[in-house]
Amino acid sequence: MATTHALIGFAIAVLVAPDAAPAVLAAGFAGGAFPDLDLYAGHRKTLHFPVYYALLALPLGLLATFAPGPWTLGAVLFVVAAAVHSAMDAFGGGLELRPWEGTSDRAVYDHFNGRWLPPQRWVRYDGAPEDLGLAAVAAVPVVLALSGGLELLAVGALAVSAGYVLVRKPMVAVAEWLVARTPPTVLDYVPERFVQDL
Repeated sequence: MATTHALIGFAIAVLVAPDAAPAVLAAGFAGGAFPDLDLYAGHRKTLHFPVYYALLALPLGLLATFAPGPWTLGAVLFVVAAAVHSAMDAFGGGLELRPWEGTSDRAVYDHFNGRWLPPQRWVRYDGAPEDLGLAAVAAVPVVLALSGGLELLAVGALAVSAGYVLVRKPMVAVAEWLVARTPPTVLDYVPERFVQDL
């Protein structure tokens, strides 16, 4: 779930820089969510860079060390969270519409090596109960360390996660119903991965 990744990025930011400005901490949250902006265009390939984000984090980390400030710290936290997100996707399920069936051999694209990394399925699929558990664990340090309203971002993301877990599997049945009733001319505009398994 994008919310799990965002909460993990948030937790990283809080653990690394607990006294940073709220905008700096929010950069970890945003970086954790950022790769999933490619959901409708080459998901887990267009904005997912498990190697390149990690490589970019090294010089940004040095820059933040020698020129500390909100912009440099925010940049490194954003990129580290995006790197963790991209790498974590290999530990989850594949890209198929019903990832709980385990039929896909594609988890995330590794541009550095020019190949898809296979899903490890430690978290069976996005929206699985263990995904919600991971999101809850990531929310704990954020909620405990922050006050003044920013911790509500973590609570809200966790609430969205819980809702998504409840509707994740039924969403496929709704999608099947919609696709069966959608004219082919409209389906031409829907990314293939959303209709290929239906």
